[in-house]
Amino acid sequence: MIKKWTYSLLIMMMTLTNIIAQISPGKLTDAHAHLEGMGNCTQCHDLGNKVPDQKCLACHTEIDQLINQNRGFHISQEVSSKTCVDCHNEHHGRGFEMIRFDEQNFDHNQAGYELEGEHAVIDCRACHQPDNIADIEIRKREDTYLGLDDACLSCHDDFHQETLSNDCIQCHGYDSFRPAVGFDHNEAKFILDGAHTSVDCKECHPSNMRNGVEFQEFTGLQFSDCIACHDDAHNGNLTGQCTQCHTTASFSTFIGKNRFNHSSTNFTLRGSHQTVNCFDCHTQTSNPLTIFQENIAIGEDNCVACHDDAHSGKFGNECIRCHSEESWYSLKAMDDFDHSVTDFPLVGQHIGVDCKSCHTDRLTEAIDFAQCKNCHEDYHRGEFVDNGVSPDCKECHILDEKFTYTTFGFDEHAASDFPLDGAHMATPCFACHVSEDDWSFRNVGESCVDCHDDIHADYMDQKYYPNKDCTTCHNTDIWSDVSFEHSLTEWPLTGAHNDVDCRLCHFEESVENSNPLQVFTGLSHDCTQCHDNIHGDQFEVNGITDCNSCHTTIDWFPNNFDHNLTKFPLEGRHAEIDCRACHQSEANEEGEIKVIYKIGKTQCIDCHS
Repeated sequence: MIKKWTYSLLIMMMTLTNIIAQISPGKLTDAHAHLEGMGNCTQCHDLGNKVPDQKCLACHTEIDQLINQNRGFHISQEVSSKTCVDCHNEHHGRGFEMIRFDEQNFDHNQAGYELEGEHAVIDCRACHQPDNIADIEIRKREDTYLGLDDACLSCHDDFHQETLSNDCIQCHGYDSFRPAVGFDHNEAKFILDGAHTSVDCKECHPSNMRNGVEFQEFTGLQFSDCIACHDDAHNGNLTGQCTQCHTTASFSTFIGKNRFNHSSTNFTLRGSHQTVNCFDCHTQTSNPLTIFQENIAIGEDNCVACHDDAHSGKFGNECIRCHSEESWYSLKAMDDFDHSVTDFPLVGQHIGVDCKSCHTDRLTEAIDFAQCKNCHEDYHRGEFVDNGVSPDCKECHILDEKFTYTTFGFDEHAASDFPLDGAHMATPCFACHVSEDDWSFRNVGESCVDCHDDIHADYMDQKYYPNKDCTTCHNTDIWSDVSFEHSLTEWPLTGAHNDVDCRLCHFEESVENSNPLQVFTGLSHDCTQCHDNIHGDQFEVNGITDCNSCHTTIDWFPNNFDHNLTKFPLEGRHAEIDCRACHQSEANEEGEIKVIYKIGKTQCIDCHS
């Protein structure tokens, strides 16, 4: 029985082994060992089909990305027509090499990157090493050829440390890093010419250490002026660009005549100075520390340092104030002549006057300037002559201001026959002293009516207006501020009448005449002559309404009215209620609203139901 079971078990094991062998043709490589087992077959295989490329690329995404980007070895003509399993097949055991790669005979052009120059002879692993792979996951793989790009700095250190472009092949070739065969100095900001073409690069581009490595400067160099690289042989005594006088061919070649910017010195060449040979003023020497520098201290206004002073120092050393550099005999307009060196310094309004206005003959001829009248006419035509002597203009006028300005002010006017006060102090001089464009300061009048129109003429009684003296009522501060004593008239002002403007009672405005009609006499004392009678004829006695029987001049409240003197004395609650409760308003035939005071109702039933 035991033998029978043993035999059956052996038969079953042999059958199972044959079945498994038919399903799995062999073990997977180490790279795919994690996919062993019947449950993982569909990870790579489609049922009833071979291994499709999509299954491979679903795991090998880095290859899929390169193919989609049309980059790398797998898009080459040799590989693109094949399937993945044509080159990479499985089930040959753990140690089987799925990638059989011949480094020595590999055509690198198929990878999309042609090896040129030194790239063609170096070992593959000099480039294909983890340090040059940016992708962290790919970098972990052993012996991979993936992960590189074609940027120079992905493999090479940036010798220029980000001071130049990352596109190295703009300057460098593949055969050698030095020299930079692609660099053309004529395309740089500083073009080499003359002796510069034979200078070693390091003379201008020095090497030093930066960030712990050797670094050679090619950018950020100063070359706006020669002394950025060369020593200044003139020790800074000559300004401007060196190329004004020198060439790049030889420093000793002088080309400065008519080219050197003399304006950069303290002596700008103008006129005839521009045509003078340099060495007519400067000593010719080969010593760069002294040439053109012996006259540095001489300013361009110090003419006598080089020229003879024809005026023997009388007018100072600044000849240019009068003379032109075009010709010594060509005089300027003399606007810049310093008159302060003469006996008569020009100040104020004298500045800017044409020289010929005073110097009618030769400019150097003496002028008598003791008094203003020696040059100026008496504008006032002798008006201020006293005992045959006319005062000098400077007693009232100053040179800092125009002649229309005067120093004769309030203090001086206070000492005259007409001291200024009030609004007169704000009145311009010409308002009183100009008549028909002619100024006059004598006999201009002292009374008000000499200057002001008498608007009260023929209207006001001389009793209240003696000698037409405006100061009887008015003052010089405010013309409308009237201080007339009304108690002298037949109508003394009381109460609110004291605050009323005089014009409201004494001036009658007229549309036809711009000047109001003045009335100071014959005015009625009847209140209704000035005030509207809002009561109509309710309180008339013999045709006259006496406002004073109820009202005073203090205000309109009927302080004088006593209801107890009427036919209806107020008693009890009647004394407390508002007047308007009984005396209501009505509109008359003209539409005017009036309060009815005489209501003719005295019985209770007239008001109360």
